[in-house]
Parts: sequence; C-alpha cells; structure tokens
Amino acid sequence: MTRVIVAGAGGRMGGRIVHMAVENPDVVLAGAFERGDHTAVGRDAGEVAGLGVIGVPVAGAPEEVEGPGDVLIDFTSPEATMANARTATERGWSLVIGTTGIAGERLEALRELTAGLRCVMAPNMSVGVNLMFRIASEMARILGDDYDMEILEAHHRFKKDAPSGTALRLAQVLAEAVGRDPDQAAVYARRGMIGERTRDEIGIQTWRAGDITGEHTVMFGGVGERLELTHRAHNRDNFARGAVRAALWVVEQPEGFYDMQDVLGLK
Repeated sequence: MTRVIVAGAGGRMGGRIVHMAVENPDVVLAGAFERGDHTAVGRDAGEVAGLGVIGVPVAGAPEEVEGPGDVLIDFTSPEATMANARTATERGWSLVIGTTGIAGERLEALRELTAGLRCVMAPNMSVGVNLMFRIASEMARILGDDYDMEILEAHHRFKKDAPSGTALRLAQVLAEAVGRDPDQAAVYARRGMIGERTRDEIGIQTWRAGDITGEHTVMFGGVGERLELTHRAHNRDNFARGAVRAALWVVEQPEGFYDMQDVLGLK
C-alpha cells in the first residue's frame, strides 16, 4: 500500500485527489493539509471532499502531518510547492507535482532541491493529454514546415496563469519536433498591422470563461487542408487519477526527476 499525502486538500483539485486516493485499493490516504488560514484546517479531509468522515484531519502545514507517508501529491501554487518540496526532502517523501507556472530559475531550484528524491512533475497528468503530446510531436515531425502550427487553450475564469502549462508544453513539443527554439517561436498575441505570419512562429492563444475545466487544440494549417487535434477535459477526475497513478509508479523508481511520459511508458 502506498501512503499518500495531499497538499491543498481544501481546493477543487485537492478534493478530487482525495477522492481518487480513497477509491484506489492500492492507496492509503496518510495525510492532508492546507495553508494555515484555510477554512478546511481542522476538519476531516473526507468531509471537505464530500466523502464523509474518513478519519484524516486537514493539517495547517505539511510539517503538521502526523505519521509516516510515502509520497506527497501537490497541485498548489509555485510558492507553496517550493516550500512543500523542502518539507518533502526533510521527511523523505517522494513527490508528484502538478503545479503549473514553475519555470526558469524556480524550476532549476526545484530540481536541485529534489535531487535526492523521486519526483514526477508534469503540467498535465491526464493520460489523454500525455498521449496528445506524443501524437502532436509525430504530426509536427511528419508535416514539417509546410504547415502552420497554432495552439488554442480554454479554461475557467478562476485560472490564474496563462497560457496554461499544458499549452506551453505543447508548444515545446511542437518546436522540438521541427527543430525550433520554443522561446523564439512562441507568439502569444496578435493585434493590429502585424504583417504576414512567419513560417517559424507557433501561435498560443488563451480563452478564459465560465467553468471550462480545460480544452486544448493544436491546429496544423496547410494550403488546401487543416488538421486539428483536440483534448477536452469534462472534469478534474482524469487529472486526479493520473496523479494517483504517478504516485503509485514513482515510489518504485530510482531517485530522479520524471514526467508523465515516463509514468506512461511513452518515451
């Protein structure tokens, strides 16, 4: 049995992870926590998630989680994830990180911090989305420079980062497949007299509206035809199931920094 601890247990994603952890026969929910001022602190994690009492209180910090654990699942914020990773290092927990917005120097710092741990980090833990990464790469490689590549992502109005981590990963996958620098190729907005589209650019456009869980489309536009690859998330359960799957996988691996492509055997 893998002993799982859930960060951000009072949030929308944290609650679904609690659900999936409790439902999985190979997992024991060993702990849950929230930031100290959250209304969920002190309540039963099952009640907060809508499951009823399960006997696991929501702690006010990772240091307050009692008892041993094997792996921490963290879908919080970049700042919180960095702090939680330090506690994981001290407690010997493996890590599954689904937090988006961690990049550049912060990502390098996280890699250094978790160097002695088993860690899975991915912008999207849905099995379908990770298959999309693989298929999009193959499509880009085969179609090449003769097809323009555009990415459209849509999420709910409450999402704080843009573009989504999934869209940024898609841009990276496409750029690598055709030998481009993703930082140079990415175009995030178009307005006014911008001139003709260049062959090298990869457009990334963002929608925010209502309660859209998550939609991503990659369009390959050629002369006389267009191909589109789309993933639509109907709810958060696929992300949560993927995170639990990653937790079960990572505890059996050597120390290292992995992603969902490793978990799913897609590399």
